[in-house]
Amino acid sequence: MRRRTWVITGVMAIALVAVGFATRDRWMPDSAVAQSPARPAARAVPVEITSAVRKAMPVTVDALGTVVPIASVAIKSRLETEIIGVHFADGAQVKEGQPLFTLDGRALEAQIAQTEGVLARDKAQLEGAERDVRRYTELLAKNAGTPLNVDNAKTQADMLRGTIKADEAALRNLRVQLSYTKIVAPISGRISAANVKVGNFVRPADTAPLAVINQIKPVYVAFAVPQRSLADLKQAIGGGTAQVQANVPGEPEPSLGKLAMIDNTVDATTGMVMVRAIMNNQDEALWPGTLVNTQLTLRTEDAVAIPASAVQTSQSGTYVFVVIDGAAKAQPVTVARTVGAEAVIAQGLKGGETVVTDGQLLLTDGTKVAPRAPRVGS
Repeated sequence: MRRRTWVITGVMAIALVAVGFATRDRWMPDSAVAQSPARPAARAVPVEITSAVRKAMPVTVDALGTVVPIASVAIKSRLETEIIGVHFADGAQVKEGQPLFTLDGRALEAQIAQTEGVLARDKAQLEGAERDVRRYTELLAKNAGTPLNVDNAKTQADMLRGTIKADEAALRNLRVQLSYTKIVAPISGRISAANVKVGNFVRPADTAPLAVINQIKPVYVAFAVPQRSLADLKQAIGGGTAQVQANVPGEPEPSLGKLAMIDNTVDATTGMVMVRAIMNNQDEALWPGTLVNTQLTLRTEDAVAIPASAVQTSQSGTYVFVVIDGAAKAQPVTVARTVGAEAVIAQGLKGGETVVTDGQLLLTDGTKVAPRAPRVGS
């Protein structure tokens, strides 16, 4: 009984204290109220800001591309013979017409000498047949010969003329084959390592080439773009505005070029169309077979641009914080595309607005903001 009394007494005391605190403004003197400490004002959140700018922005298509040589030639032997000379260093730059290999041509030289001898013999026989024709013709004119002798002589001369033509054709063929013993570079480019050395026997049936030359100055970059960009691609090529950048991982500067061709077929399974850009590549930064990041610029158009870091994402879509009268306001936006570190805004901004680029985590609608200097290295 005594314990319950103490509990009731304590509850009543707490209730009296609470009522007195709630009605203190009525019974406390004005001087005491004035001396009570004031609630501190809300602190402004430091943020980085910038302005939305309306300017000319490129319309681009990003894709993964492959470096492809404009011309690639596999060097092979046309003769069954032995290698007697290799005249280039492995991986060297070669020029068109530069000697590469020398093959053993002694057998062909002997055949040429033999054919020249046969040709000389047949020419001598033709001279004798032509003399017979003249002699039999003169005798026939004096009624000392017969027309049969004349006809036979002419036939013999004609046969020898045909034989001489065959000899000359065989001689030309042998000389052409002899020219195959000196293999020169058909194009300028970068040559591979030689697959054969002096002393190796080669034949036309060999599957492996003697070496391969790739032309890489200039060079192609091939990549696929969506078929929805096909109309813009054709318009860009017609207007000469299609420019391409190819970025090689590890290279400080991109390689520049222009769109050269569009494939004549869209891949029905992927909905992509292959295109090729021709790159000058004088520094040989683009190596055949290398994967590169390509950016195709179709044209430029007037648009509102802001740093991509200003764009935030929520369940309802993308938005940015706009600073109005020192306070942050969430503004929904539609991002058309991203160009480098900038976002192109299709809807939501008109240009000239002040947007927050860093410090958005502490912001809500109406939060006071205080601009601060950008961070070092940002």
